[in-house]
Amino acid sequence: MGTTSDDPIMNPQPAGHIAVEGNAGVLIARIDGGPHALFDPEIAKQLKALVDRADRDPDIHAVVFTGTHPDRFLSHSDVRWLQEGGTGFPPINTRLAKLAARTARLINRLPGVRTLAGMTRLKTLLQLDSFHATFLKMNASGTIFIAALNGSALAVGAELAFACDLRIMADGDYVIGLTEVLLALTPGGGGSQRLPRLIGTQQTLVAVLEGRPFTPAEALSLGAVDEVVPQEDVLARSIERAEFLSLRSKKSLGAIKRSIYFGSSLSLEQGLQLEHAEFLVRDQSKEAQGRMLEYIATTDATGELPLLDRDTYARALSAGRLGGNPNG
Repeated sequence: MGTTSDDPIMNPQPAGHIAVEGNAGVLIARIDGGPHALFDPEIAKQLKALVDRADRDPDIHAVVFTGTHPDRFLSHSDVRWLQEGGTGFPPINTRLAKLAARTARLINRLPGVRTLAGMTRLKTLLQLDSFHATFLKMNASGTIFIAALNGSALAVGAELAFACDLRIMADGDYVIGLTEVLLALTPGGGGSQRLPRLIGTQQTLVAVLEGRPFTPAEALSLGAVDEVVPQEDVLARSIERAEFLSLRSKKSLGAIKRSIYFGSSLSLEQGLQLEHAEFLVRDQSKEAQGRMLEYIATTDATGELPLLDRDTYARALSAGRLGGNPNG
């Protein structure tokens, strides 16, 4: 049978879209990757804009990502995009590929040069570098990012989830994992680096060598996701967790995330130096100084340390702070 105008080969999936609900507080980002829930350059572009906005705006405290597909969070990358991006280049080795990746990082930092280079065969390389930078900004940001995994997430779908701070997954016939080897590829969105930090090197190695994703129960047991709940509760639970963590100081959350995400992979001495630097900045801040002075005053007035009083401590956990003034 010949192809028709309705054939997906003749009519590739339309560009993806991220619909954002809310203007401050906790934003909900619904990822629409079309009928197959695919990650494509347009989603990458909109993801970057959203992360930049959330990081920059002090009134945005959390972003919850979820999928619009009924049983997929985000399937994987649009393979057409990857295939076309890999054509037209002479064969290169890993050393030259590293040089190309560093070049792309430099070009992406120069808007004028980036625009011109984006019109060449370097376009896909620049796009890939850009979404790596987006994931890194998520890790460095004081904004909390949560993946509300309403269904399956493979390859870059899983990598987006692993770049988030929490992952809450639907219970059911769903999977999450890195399957690139089955297309003779390797993880390209940070999966080979972030998953070992979640579940350990050997568990990651075996799963990625096989191209075998995890069921929700396996992912929870290994630590690849934080919670597994009924599918109908995934978004509500993710919003609940986002609101709870959002009560804490955004600048302190950013310092904590940078210390853990980036410091824990350094040598002990270098990691301690990073932690020390982040601590000094927060220690001198008006926000922390105000809260510490209030703590000292309460201790003097009551004769007890507030954090060692069970009721006070419970209230502090619920409020995300000690004391009364949320801006102090």
